[in-house]
Amino acid sequence: MLSIYPACFFKEDNGYSVVFPDLNWLATCGDSPENAMNMAVDCLAGYLYTLKQDGDPIPAPSPIESISASDVAKELDSDTGNAFVNMVAVDVDEYAKLHFEKAVRKTLTIPAWLNTAAQERKINFSQVLQEALLARIKAK
Repeated sequence: MLSIYPACFFKEDNGYSVVFPDLNWLATCGDSPENAMNMAVDCLAGYLYTLKQDGDPIPAPSPIESISASDVAKELDSDTGNAFVNMVAVDVDEYAKLHFEKAVRKTLTIPAWLNTAAQERKINFSQVLQEALLARIKAK
């Protein structure tokens, strides 16, 4: 399903800043308009994906006409020159499949006896490694 949110784009000396007022002032940047839009899509997808994974409510997007770049600039204490509002759209589920949930192959080495014992018990090596890595990450 397509998610579409208004974002304020601000021309800076070294590129563009992008702010999503509806999403707790979520922000990103890019060195060109195209790069800023790509970064905005990635930022939006990541934020909405995380909300969904955590079971948090997803805020409704405001209509584009209700967002004022100058009001956002004042709130951020920023210059209003060269600012504009644009809609940023992403299919979060499809984006996640390509960028967040893509499996990667890892090669590892274990003792032969451990390999044999695990195979005899039909242990799923990938599952065990993922569970161990998640436990280690959460412990830190």
